Parts: sequence; structure tokens; C-alpha cells
Amino acid sequence: MNRLSFLSFILLAAMALHAQVNVVPRPQTITLDARQRTLSLASLEGIVTPADVDMMRNAQFLSDYTRLPVNNQLGKKAVALRLQINPKMTADEGYSITTSEHGITIEGRTPAGVFYGIQIVRQLWPGAQTLPLGTIASQPRFSYRGMHLDVVRHFFNKDVVKRYLDMMALHGMNRLHWHLTDDQGWRIEIKKWPRLTQIGSMRDRTVIGRNMGIYDHTPHGGYFTQQDIREIVRYAQDRYITIIPEVDMPGHMVAALTAYPELGCTGGPYEVWPIWGVSDDILCGGNPRVYDFLKDVFTEVMDLFPSEYIHVGGDEVPKTRWQACPRCQQKIADEHLQAADGHTAEDRLQGYITRQMEQFLAERGRHLMGWDELADCDVNTSSLIMNWRDWKGVTDPVTQGFHVVRTPNSTLYFDHYQIPQDAWSNTLLFGGNAPLEKVYAYEPAPASLTAEQQARVVGVQANMWTEYVAYPELIEYQVLPRMAALAEVQWLSPEKKDYDDFLSRLPRLFERYDAEGWQYCKAALQKKK
Repeated sequence: MNRLSFLSFILLAAMALHAQVNVVPRPQTITLDARQRTLSLASLEGIVTPADVDMMRNAQFLSDYTRLPVNNQLGKKAVALRLQINPKMTADEGYSITTSEHGITIEGRTPAGVFYGIQIVRQLWPGAQTLPLGTIASQPRFSYRGMHLDVVRHFFNKDVVKRYLDMMALHGMNRLHWHLTDDQGWRIEIKKWPRLTQIGSMRDRTVIGRNMGIYDHTPHGGYFTQQDIREIVRYAQDRYITIIPEVDMPGHMVAALTAYPELGCTGGPYEVWPIWGVSDDILCGGNPRVYDFLKDVFTEVMDLFPSEYIHVGGDEVPKTRWQACPRCQQKIADEHLQAADGHTAEDRLQGYITRQMEQFLAERGRHLMGWDELADCDVNTSSLIMNWRDWKGVTDPVTQGFHVVRTPNSTLYFDHYQIPQDAWSNTLLFGGNAPLEKVYAYEPAPASLTAEQQARVVGVQANMWTEYVAYPELIEYQVLPRMAALAEVQWLSPEKKDYDDFLSRLPRLFERYDAEGWQYCKAALQKKK
């Protein structure tokens, strides 16, 4: 064999070994054995782990995936799958996976890092008989790696939410933004205000199509008891996922107003909204009872959710009712709120309400989070802004000093279509087009920002709104495999991303989807012609 042929052989062999590491998100480093040796998975005798609560739970997850027993009695010479904490690692959520003739070792600085390494092994497992010897390692680019789920427009029970959390875990995600209240329903039990769920959780009818004026006249509703929520929060915590609850205010509150009409400017009557869009009916900013209501709600929300941030919404708040409401106008006068800098006095009233809640949360050790409209509401820059409006004329909150989670409407709204436009008629969805390649190409911290501004981009999230998503299988179909593309955005720096390479790794990931029984859009792999 001449030198050129030998080098070609080595290159092809190396490519073949690298192909065995077909996982998502792709590890940042892959160092494989120069002699191309492999480990037979059939030789593994069991799982060894430190006798720590979190690590034992990690080991049980791994046992469930691999069917290997957890056996801490295995000796050092045993061929085993070992879980280890390595304090010398620098990133809390980073992992390292080393395959040798003695087995597989998954290391992390924390149990969370070990868990993310387990998810990589989980992807390698189905259908594989051997793994190449060597080490793969990675750490996430962003600390906030999120998905959003709307259970308001259509209600989904706790089993669906848990399944969604399982999908997130496989993709190395750590934040669930849970949208729990809106005009079309109230989905969280608040014991001090029982009619929120007794009345506000059920709508009598739902519009058909895109607000066509035709209704199904079928009651639709449901809610989560506080016991349900505690169970789901624990389930998420076991997977190193923090749930951030959203109670949207002062707009998107028609369900609450239906239950307690005295909280609105007109006094009603109201009905839990059967259509989609934005209602003029919002909480009355001049009614002292409204402030008591919000504090009571957020007190119970904080008791249920240990997350640092509580999401207060704040988007799409029409001021029509406030302009005509004597109590709101009196509040504006009493607080000396004035129009300025392109904002009306009513806009300033929204800022006033939001700051009251910001202070209320801060006094209890929490921080406020909300949609990017709040960046213009004089909230403190300690608030975390979710940047959803990416169209021209909207100021980027990072340039205003805020830390930001990117969730652009044009790219990361997974209720939008993901396949070519000529196939849109197959399923009625919200609209818009966010194909897999567009999601993969998204850059949250572009070079146009200064280094300081880039550092304030703390995370990325995709949103799953459910106006047109009425059953669980469609949720899965809409987020998979776009969730995989988002995972690479969340974990990899731009120079390490390669869309063709990503596509080559998806078939192995699809094997895991199939093993879990998840629905996904195979047509999403179609490249632009």
C-alpha cells in the first residue's frame, strides 16, 4: 500500500469511527483511539455510581435506558459503566465520556453534568453493538436552554407535560417556561381565589379556524391542582429542569375577569374567551383590589415553584379600557404618570403595576421575568427579558442593559410551519415558516453586538403555542426534530455548527425518538432546492 493510499485508509477509518458518535448536540471535542479499537457493549457488567441521592437517581435513569443493573459491588477490574463527579472540570453542566477496554466512564463537575453525559450515551445505545475507544466532551454555550409550553389555549394533562420534559432532557435543555394563564383559560389552582379554576378554567366553546366566527360549542377546559404542580416540579427537578411559571398580567386576563368581574374596568359581564388574539379587557390598573389579587396569586405561585424567576407576561396590553376608566385615570394622576418618550400615560401605568410586582417578588428573593414589552416599562435591569419581537423598529433589550433570553417570533415559534409552503394546507397551524435549517442557523448573539452586549444574552428558547395544536401528538410533531436544531444552538458556538453534519447525525437520533414512541416530522429534513 503506497503512502497516499495508507493516508486515505486512515482518513476513512477515522471518519467511520466519528460517524459512530452521531449524537445531538454534537460534542465539542471528540478524541478517538488511534488504533481504532472498540468496546463491545455486551461486555458491560453493570453501572457503578457514588452513593449520592442525585447520582443514584442518575444511575437509575441510565439503567432504565440501557437495562444494565446498578451494582456498586463491581470491582475495579470489572467492565462497567461508571458515573463519577470530577471537581477538576470547569463547567457545572459539562460532561466527559471516556470509553476504554475497562468500560465507559461518564464524568461531570456536578450531577447535572453527569446527567447530560447520560443523555449522550442514551442516544448512542439503540442499535449499537460497539463504541469506539476514546473521549468525547462538551459543555453548553448558554446557561438558559429553554422550551415553552402553552397549556391554556388547549389544555394538556400532567402526563403530556412530563413527556415534554422527557423530550427536553434528551436534548440537554434545562428550563421549561410554562404558560399557565390567558384569556382562554386559567390552569393553575389558587386556593385564595377559587373561582379562577371553578369558573375561569372552562370555556363553553372554541372558534373553528382562524377566528372565522364559527364555533364548535364544545366545552373545553381543565387545570392543574397544586398537588399536580408539585408532582410535575419534582419530575422536572429530577431531570435538572427548572420550571418557570407564567401568569400573564395585566393583559391576557379575560379568564380571571370572568371569574372575578370586579377586577376589570367595566365590571363585565365577561366570558372565558372562545377566540384567539388580543382582548381589550384587562385588569383595572386603578382598582386597589387588583394589586391584592396579583400579590395573592404570586404568593401561591412562589410557594409551588422554587425558580429564581417568575414570568409575569406583560405583552400585548391594549390600553383602550384604561383610557376610558375613571379609576385608571385617577391612578395615573395620583402617581404623576405622564406621557413621554413615545409612551402614553397609560403605558406608564402598566410600568407602575409591573414595578409593584417586581418589588413584591424581590422582597421574597425572586426576580421578575417578562416579554420584551417590559423593557419599556421602567422595570429594573435585574429583570430578565424574553426577547420575542425581532421585527424592524423594536429595540433590542440588550442595548438597554437587560439580560435577555432570545425567543424570536420569526424563527423559534414552533407552532409555525416547518415544511415547504406548498404543504401548509395539510394541517391548520398559526402560520409563518420556521424550517429546520432556519432554526439551526439562528445566532442569538450576533457579531453586531459588543462583547458586553453579547454576554447579556443568557439563553435561547423556542415557544410552543397551542391555539391550533389541540392534541399531544401534534405538539411532538411540531417540536421534533426542531428541538434538536435548537439544542445545537444552545450548546455549540457558531464556528462548531455544520448543518450538513447535523443532518447526517439525525437518523441515529430518530432511532431514539422511535424507541420512545415520539412523533416527529421526517419531512423537516428536506433541504432548500
